Amino acid sequence: MVMMKGTEAIEQGVQPSEALMAEMMAFNEELVAAGIMISGEGLQPSSKGKRVVFGGRDKPIVYDGPFAETKELIAGFWIWEVKDMDEAMAWAVRIPDTDKLHGEVEVRPVVTFEDFDNMTPELSAQEQSLRERTGG
Repeated sequence: MVMMKGTEAIEQGVQPSEALMAEMMAFNEELVAAGIMISGEGLQPSSKGKRVVFGGRDKPIVYDGPFAETKELIAGFWIWEVKDMDEAMAWAVRIPDTDKLHGEVEVRPVVTFEDFDNMTPELSAQEQSLRERTGG
């Protein structure tokens, strides 16, 4: 998963330039043509979101946005299917210059059920069924 980090500009609703939009669309076209891009979306500013906090309480607490630490916010994401982190990084460093709307990207592998040591055959079957029903 490739996560685009947000900035103050993104949080204030600054839109990307037309040139950047064209560059990003061309980059996405390359990702799709290479068979790498599974999905990708931009996110609205945190002022339009909510946060649910769990842990040590009778029930979760819901907070309305905006959220203070913009450098920790995700402004958009891609899901890429690549063979390894080296291939992901080869693509990530080609992401078009983002007009200072995104300060950085974070690239992390997605956990699969094969990564868990305690997966029972029943849970594996249930997970497979969910993937089939959601098209994943």
